[in-house]
Order: sequence, then structure tokens, then C-alpha cells
Amino acid sequence: MRVPAPPVRRRTVLVGGLGAVLGAACGCASGGSPTPAPGATASTPAATVSVAASTPAAPQASAALPTFALPTAAPWLPGPGEVQPDVKLRAVQLIEALGTWGRGGQGLEAARGRVAALGLPPQLADQAGPLLPAAPEAVVEVVDAQYGGILADSASVLVVCRQWSASGASGSTGSTVTAGGTTVDVRLSAASPRWTVTALHPADPGPAASALPALAARVLAQPRIVLPPAAVADLRSGSVRDSVLQAMLTLAGAYSFQVSVVRSGHPLDVFGTDRPSDHPAGRAFDTWQIDGHPVVDPATPHELVDGFMRAAAAAGSYNVGGPRQLSGGATANQFFSDDTHRDHVHAGFRS
Repeated sequence: MRVPAPPVRRRTVLVGGLGAVLGAACGCASGGSPTPAPGATASTPAATVSVAASTPAAPQASAALPTFALPTAAPWLPGPGEVQPDVKLRAVQLIEALGTWGRGGQGLEAARGRVAALGLPPQLADQAGPLLPAAPEAVVEVVDAQYGGILADSASVLVVCRQWSASGASGSTGSTVTAGGTTVDVRLSAASPRWTVTALHPADPGPAASALPALAARVLAQPRIVLPPAAVADLRSGSVRDSVLQAMLTLAGAYSFQVSVVRSGHPLDVFGTDRPSDHPAGRAFDTWQIDGHPVVDPATPHELVDGFMRAAAAAGSYNVGGPRQLSGGATANQFFSDDTHRDHVHAGFRS
């Protein structure tokens, strides 16, 4: 049985000047009230623009937009159903601190200071990569935080984010905002009173292919498939297998869904093992939201997620993971479940 999507929960961002231009480019709708975020600034009168928190539109490529101020994104918070929510929150707060700053906060030394203020090793800022563009201001919005793996004493949290960076003098007519984003594999280890971050591995999708593959173009043009920035870059690189792309298109015939990770930004090996993951080879994708319902939310109807898992198997996935162990399948282990997959559906392909 298909379940209709609930009303979209919304959060707001402020954009000054040509807010309508930024809203159109980011899939925003007018309305709402401002929700300030630490480190963000706005020096001109602002129009309000609402961003759908549970259905953010992924930028298809970085774009420079004429405007006068950056968005301000609401901090990400774990919802119900999360496995060890503070572990995810620890990872997310680091990424938000690294990728968001106001005037005077640019550069590596300032980023080290923001990391140290969280009680984490300041040298983690040296691993931030694309989160530290050469810009006087920047804002990160976390789309999703997904486990790449969770064990008793170690974890991988894949922090999927969008980022806007500003150039030019604050409030000047010549200012532009560049939209982008990345996915960061944040590694953590157990510590007291809170887990600590040990390493950052930002996504490295590689350059775009000289010619966009036809199936990749169809996926990018399909409005029922929402991809974050790193996943868009994966498709544009030509490194995602046709089996994955065709399965996405097949699933889009029955579902609207949001992808968290395709190839880059995922651990190279299945977490806690020495077995290579299907993701870096371009043979897998993860889905964190189906028809407007987060997979991790206990209120999401089981039949919706289970139906999506069975549809992924019917579309060719040999290895479908999710929040519950399903029976049946073409092979004994076609379906699987563990704590890592409580928050997303994994679909892996052999070729």
C-alpha cells in the first residue's frame, strides 16, 4: 500500500537583495520567518525565503548568483529513531562550524579556532578541503547525516551538505553567491563525555566527463530523484554504473526519493571490515527519504520503506539493506539489516 507524503516541514533562510533569484535557483518558495544561524551575517534589508527542510533541492552544479547576502541555515538536529543521535550530532556540528563563517572568519587559522571551540583537535580543519573556499563569508546547510558505519567504539557519519559562499564586499552591488556543497565521511571514536572526531574524508567525485552519459542525463532531469551536490558530481563524472542509473529511473516510476550517497564520500570498505564497498566503484546508491518520509523516522510507514526495498531488488539490486530484515529474495542474503542501515536504504549492484 502506498502512503501519501505528509505536509513538508519547513525551515527558513534569509537572503538579501535579489532573494527571488536565489530562491529559484535553490528550489525555494516564498514565505516563513527568519531563523538565524551562528556565524552568518546579513548587512542589508532581507526578504524571507523558505527552504523545505525535508526536501532540499540539490544544486546541479555550482552557480554564481547576483545577491547581497548569504542564506542562513537552521542547524541540523537528529530526529526520532536515530541510533546514538549524539554521535551524528557531534559530526554535524563540526561540519557546520567548519563550513559557516561571517566576515573575518575566512581562512585555515580561523577554521582551526572554530574546531577548537567544539573541544575537538584544531588540525581537523586541515582536512576540510572543499568546505573552506577562498571566500569572505560562507554558510553550510546539512541535508542529511547518515551512518557509513556504527560500531561499539567507532563510527563513520556521512554528512551530506550544501554550501553557499559569497564574494565581494558585504552588501555591495557586485557581491555574488556561489552555490555548491559536498559530502564528508566523518570518522569518530568513543570518548567521554562525548565521542571525538578522528578524521575527515571529503568527497572527491573527480572532473566532469567530456560528454554526459545518456542515462546520467535522464536521472539528473528526473524531478522525482533528488541528488545532493556530491552525487550530482558523481553522475557528471561518468563513473556511476548504468545498472545504478537504470534502477533509479525505474524506482522513480513509483516513488519520489532523496539520495544521500552514490559514489564519493562513502567509506572505501564496508565499515569495520576489509571488504570493498560497492559505492566507490559506482555500483550502489543510498536513499534517506521516500515520498517525503525519512527512512529513520519510526512514524514512516513500514510498508513504504519495505516496498521500496523490494522494488530496488526487483530493479536489479543483489544487496538491499534497510531498517528491517525482509524475508524472501532471489538469494538468501539479498536483504539485510543492521544499525548502520536504520537510517537509509542501500541498493548495491554487481556490475
